[in-house]
Amino acid sequence: MRYVVTGGAGFIGSHYVRSLLNGSLGTDVESVLVLDKLTYAGNRANLASVSGDPRYSFVQGDICDGAMLDEVIPGNDVVVNFAAETHVDRSIAGPQDFVVTNVVGTQALLDACRRHGTPRVVHIGTDEVYGSIESGSWTEDSPLLPNSPYAASKASAELLVRAYHRTYGMSVSSTRCSNNYGPHQFPEKVIPLFVTNLIDGLKVPLYGDGLNVRDWLHVDDHVLGIQIVVERGEPGAAYNIGGGVELTNRQLTERILEHMGCAWDEWVDYVPDRLGHDRRYSVDDSRLRALGYAPTRSFDEAIDATIAWYRNHPQWWRPLKGAA
Repeated sequence: MRYVVTGGAGFIGSHYVRSLLNGSLGTDVESVLVLDKLTYAGNRANLASVSGDPRYSFVQGDICDGAMLDEVIPGNDVVVNFAAETHVDRSIAGPQDFVVTNVVGTQALLDACRRHGTPRVVHIGTDEVYGSIESGSWTEDSPLLPNSPYAASKASAELLVRAYHRTYGMSVSSTRCSNNYGPHQFPEKVIPLFVTNLIDGLKVPLYGDGLNVRDWLHVDDHVLGIQIVVERGEPGAAYNIGGGVELTNRQLTERILEHMGCAWDEWVDYVPDRLGHDRRYSVDDSRLRALGYAPTRSFDEAIDATIAWYRNHPQWWRPLKGAA
C-alpha cells in the first residue's frame, strides 16, 4: 500500500508514520510520503528514525495548495489527514489560521483525492467537536456542538468529509480521538508542558479549579485505532477513539507530580480559567471496539515512560519551549 500522510511531521502524524514503517501496525507498506507545512509544531526531527528508509519521502507543502496536491496525491492508495492547527488557546487568540488550515485545507485535500480517485481517505479529528457532556459518553451519533474556534473548525472539516462521501461517493471516514499523550508532543500541551516545567524547576499552571475532565489516550493506542479505521472502517462513518482513562485536570496534575517526586503546594500555580473551557469530555468507542480496537497501554506505566522520554531528550524540547 502507498500512503500519503499529511501533517506527518507533527506529534501524532509522525508517530503514525514511524509505526507504519517499523511494522508495529502490522500492515504492508510500499511507500509513505509525508506532506507537512512545517509550521511551529511540525518538526523533521520527529521523523529522523525513518529518514533513511527507502520507502519514506518528504514534501514540504500546504494542503491548501491544490497544484501541489495534484503532484503528490496521484498513484497513492491511502491518504491520512493529520494536517491541522490544534491548540485551543491559539485558536482563541487567532481563529483565522484554524479556519484556513482545518476547513479550507481539508476541502482542498478532499477535492484533490476526488480528482485523482484515491481509494481510501481517513480524516483525523477530535472529541472536542461534541462540546461538553455532564454525564455519560458521546456516541458517534451525538450532535456536534463545538465551543472553541479550534473545535468549530474541526467540526466543519468533518461535515465536509461527510458531504464528500454522500455527494461524490468517496471512501472517506473520520476519527474522533480523546486527549493524546506520549513522546514528541509539542510542549504547549498540558502533559509535556507540566513535565518540562518541573524538569526546569518551574511551577505548573493549573486552569481554574482543576476539575475539568478529559479522557487520556496514549499515542500508541491512537495510531492502532486509526489503522483499524483505514483498513476496516465504513466509508462515511465516524469513529471515536478513547483511552478509557478519565481524569480531572487536578488528578492528572497529581499523577505527574507524584511520578516526578514534587509536592503540590510548592509546584502548582492556579491561573485564570480558559475562555469557554469545556467541563468534561467522554467518548463511547464501542463502534471501533467492535472492529477489534482496545487500548494496550496502562496510564501509570505510559505516563512514567512519557516523563522518562522528556527527561532523556532535552535536546528535542528545549529549543521548542520558546515557541510554546
